[in-house]
Amino acid sequence: MDKDLRIIISGGGTGGHIFPAVSIANAIKAKYPDAKILFVGAEGRMEMQRVPAAGYEIKGLPICGFDRKHLLKNFVVLFKIWKSQRMAKKIIKNFKPMAAVGVGGYASGPTLNVCAAKGIPCLIQEQNSYAGVTNKLLAKKASKICVAYEGMERFFPADKIIMTGNPVRQNVLETTISKEEARKQFGLDPEKKTILLVGGSLGARTINESMRQHLDKIKEENDIQFIWQTGKFYIEEMKQAVESFGKLDNLVVTDFIGDMGAAYTAADLVISRAGASSISEFQLIGKPVILVPSPNVAEDHQTKNAMALVNKNAAMYVKDSEAADVLLNTALATIKDEAKLQSLNENILKLGLKNSADVIADEVVKLAWGTK
Repeated sequence: MDKDLRIIISGGGTGGHIFPAVSIANAIKAKYPDAKILFVGAEGRMEMQRVPAAGYEIKGLPICGFDRKHLLKNFVVLFKIWKSQRMAKKIIKNFKPMAAVGVGGYASGPTLNVCAAKGIPCLIQEQNSYAGVTNKLLAKKASKICVAYEGMERFFPADKIIMTGNPVRQNVLETTISKEEARKQFGLDPEKKTILLVGGSLGARTINESMRQHLDKIKEENDIQFIWQTGKFYIEEMKQAVESFGKLDNLVVTDFIGDMGAAYTAADLVISRAGASSISEFQLIGKPVILVPSPNVAEDHQTKNAMALVNKNAAMYVKDSEAADVLLNTALATIKDEAKLQSLNENILKLGLKNSADVIADEVVKLAWGTK
């Protein structure tokens, strides 16, 4: 029966949309190896590289978001939406999907709209505690809506909601090396407490500046060491700042970390943006974290993600505009407080939902086969 299974997965724009999408695809393929899966993304966006790298075919649509600052430019946007709708019709006609999955992002709009109009059952997966615009618009047409936070009835019909959590990268969960081995992998002292700083795949200027402006404070910390992922846009600037300051044996600076499982294992405390995928990873591995939500996201949804944890004493929060002044001091005080670390660890673990990709894959297949 699995030979006929054909699923379309659409969306992207950020790693937070792409990681769950690929995880769902992998879970479907693990259960039904002969299943045909086609991704639909937005031209020029991250998914056009990441999805083929994961082994899946992807089609690109010319879709983009509305420009709220330059309204006249939206004539072009409307044309791109119209063109994307036509292209989506052709893709769906040729591929003949039995079910469609939308993970948020521009491309999922026209793709799922066309599928719904053709009677193809749709499932949407909302990663954040504050629903994205595309998913809110698609909710009426979706058969099932998979969410990761409580209280999502304020955005979606309650009878369609399934609490599944967010699928996460497998290499984060499958790491088997010890904390000491992980630290050695980064060239650090296996016995010293370690802080990991990550700003997402592209980096975060605020987090980077919080380090760059306080290299003297980092040098003073003989018993604390740091793994600092700057992101590709900032690596040269930050490396130059460190070189100008002088050698720091307790600091590793890198633009990208391939093995995040090892990085998380090495760390006693993480400093991170508050993207939904990252938070889901912290929940599953029980990692104490200080969240610095990005202010440059729709509806300030990262702050809402962060506060959902902070209100349950499962994470700490530093406002982006205050981070350069207080973030490093907050991190150093926290990592020296064993009771605080233990409390954060225990509380965040309580919020994790395991096997999310498997649960969502099962729901997609049920829709495809028309079973309950």
